[in-house]
Amino acid sequence: MRRHPWIFESAIAKGAADAGETVRVESSDGNFLAWAAYSPASKIRARVWSFDESQRVDATFLIAAVASSVRARARFDIQSDSMRLVHGESDGLPGLIVDRYGETLVAQFLSSGAERWKEVLADALLDATGLTKLYERSDASGRALEGLPEVSGWLRGEGPVDLVLREHDWRLAVNIATGHKTGFYLDQRDSRRKFADYSRRLKFERVLNCYCYTGGFTVAALTGGATHVTSIDSSGPALEKAAANVALNGFEASCATFMDADVNASLRQFGAEGRTFDAIVLDPPKFAPTVAHAERAARAYKDINRLAFKILAPGGVLFTYSCSGGISADLFHKIVASAGIDAQVDGYISERMGGAPDHPMTINFPEGEYLKGLVVLRK
Repeated sequence: MRRHPWIFESAIAKGAADAGETVRVESSDGNFLAWAAYSPASKIRARVWSFDESQRVDATFLIAAVASSVRARARFDIQSDSMRLVHGESDGLPGLIVDRYGETLVAQFLSSGAERWKEVLADALLDATGLTKLYERSDASGRALEGLPEVSGWLRGEGPVDLVLREHDWRLAVNIATGHKTGFYLDQRDSRRKFADYSRRLKFERVLNCYCYTGGFTVAALTGGATHVTSIDSSGPALEKAAANVALNGFEASCATFMDADVNASLRQFGAEGRTFDAIVLDPPKFAPTVAHAERAARAYKDINRLAFKILAPGGVLFTYSCSGGISADLFHKIVASAGIDAQVDGYISERMGGAPDHPMTINFPEGEYLKGLVVLRK
């Protein structure tokens, strides 16, 4: 048995239960396989709590699982006061995402099982961390697949939703009520540090940050000594926060240009104008949520990487990413290679990047590796 935590609708011969109810999963010959939370609406019909037949899935079990997940973060090198404390299936708590921003927790209850045990899990999180404030951001699209409504607001305690996190050598403002995901992309923490390191070592003058959101990579580049960063996003409010983050870290406004524009069109425009950059970041949104979307997404990833290669100066550095679960690391490498061939550019792949360690992938759940990246040094 592979001990994978998902059981799909197509794999179930018989049986049903209420939403979130714990069910016993057996093989066709009647042998025990797992205890799982049942979801009558989702294609993932059951999500495994435990593969131990003697385990009782109750409040005590869940409290212990939360405490174990929180303790595990002390084993990781996390240079920030903000981090992921629970990463769903990878931490044995399917459908539960919890991030800490300083003294505030933000949680997403994304499965029927997590929803059914929400009150127990909320109390367990506060007990394990010693905090008093928990904001719920159960407004992700995945809730609809579970037949659950969107929910957002304070679940425990109350406080400001505009916060400032400390990360490495810089600070970043976030809004936990309106920001993407739980408020910010904590999974790119180590990539931002790496980008700052490259900026410091290679002395970037002209940097381009595409899909910049609130400017994390922009601030990282400037902290590393970059002369000027051009940042592009299609969200005006995100760009305003990016400019504020530049100022928050003590940089002059003249160090950064912010463009409310389409990335593809901007890359083509730069190429037509003959503009080049010493470093480019491509960190687009999820183009392929599932494998079924992979072919179309591959074309989109190839196009933006091809355009970026064309305006990357010789000796320049490309940090390129995919956060699509439907695009494997191997496929992403092939896409970037094909883009380089079409752009008639070759380069050294100096590093492979992934999510920060508090967003773990486990042996039995490779789907946890949703974020993958390459650092390419153009020849």
